[in-house]
Amino acid sequence: MKRRISWMHGVAAGAFVLAMACGTQKQTTATTDKALAQSFDKEFVDAGAQYKVLAKDLPADKFPKTYFPTTGKHEYSNSGWWCSGFYPGTLLYIYEQTKDQALYTEAMRILEPLKKEQYNKSTHDLGFMMFCSFGTANRLQPKPEYKEILINSAKSLCTRFDPKVGCIKSWDSKKPEFLVIIDNMMNLELLFWATQVTGDSSYYKIAVTHANTTIKNHFRPDYSSYHVINYNPETGAVQQKRTAQGFADESAWARGQAWGLYGFTVMYRATKDKKYLDQANHIANYYLTHPNLPADKVPYWDFNAPDIPNAKRDASAAAITAAALLELQGYVDAGKAKVYTDAATTMLRSLSSAAYKAPAGTNGGFIIEHCVGHLPAKSEVDVPLTYADYYYVEAMKRYKDLSK
Repeated sequence: MKRRISWMHGVAAGAFVLAMACGTQKQTTATTDKALAQSFDKEFVDAGAQYKVLAKDLPADKFPKTYFPTTGKHEYSNSGWWCSGFYPGTLLYIYEQTKDQALYTEAMRILEPLKKEQYNKSTHDLGFMMFCSFGTANRLQPKPEYKEILINSAKSLCTRFDPKVGCIKSWDSKKPEFLVIIDNMMNLELLFWATQVTGDSSYYKIAVTHANTTIKNHFRPDYSSYHVINYNPETGAVQQKRTAQGFADESAWARGQAWGLYGFTVMYRATKDKKYLDQANHIANYYLTHPNLPADKVPYWDFNAPDIPNAKRDASAAAITAAALLELQGYVDAGKAKVYTDAATTMLRSLSSAAYKAPAGTNGGFIIEHCVGHLPAKSEVDVPLTYADYYYVEAMKRYKDLSK
């Protein structure tokens, strides 16, 4: 029997409700660039125009994945791909700012084929898939149907948790291994939301256990993270630490650092446990003080890439990091808040410039250029990616909110 509660491990319900939906931000006295914030009104209009280009040729029941400028071809996915929630989520973020009904209509259309993934127990990415889509839809216009879909999604995600390991399984394997990736921190927000709306503490406990295990095993002494931890499924012992999508096992894959930063910021928001705030601050310090971080603060795809300064940039990592920093700055002292806000300002100014923002009508309708998905596999290299767009518009929204 699951114990039902009206409070969560000492966290007041009012505090827990804070920012559960994607994009909500605590108000602070952070100093922002007001002119940059005002310019985002036009950036959102431009983004809406791009997404109408993207929607125009999108096959029914398919989701945009990327676009290859060299061939002029899109790549699409089905609803089970881990990125499927970003397209509707981005549409809804842009609609929220522009009130362009066509974008909302398209978001409602594409949510239909995504609904069935609430029962998908073969993936750890249900937070990305369902909370960034249906969670955002529910924030804008709450509906009992959305609540039910999100609760079912949380239940499906919990089936992948193993108490022996203390984690939610990321990748399935036929070998005797239990694989967990740093990206999985991003899916815990869905579980916190589920506890908040149902009063069932089991979701919360799974999220906290996963995060604690991740702190213990995923990070090096300098607070850079491995990408993949291979656990023994019988004992929970660590069998291997590696970095699948980065340069090398001991390198710091840029997007992995961004996932960790964002994930532990959410952990602090949801629990108010200082160890998560400390972890987020340590990750941010590693990222922002790294000697290989370029002046425009759009990182190379791996902080230890061998061909720096000629290595590919990953704009998606910058977008995720900017969104995370704009929340994290609200939980720290004035000195750190300035460092984080200034860094996010630089990142957003860079992403909004011609260096990374696609000209109107180009880039297959995606907003941001120059991202790297999986360079070692020669997959999605120097292309647009749906999650870069999603976290870019989320970061712009957060920046605008801070500037009011």
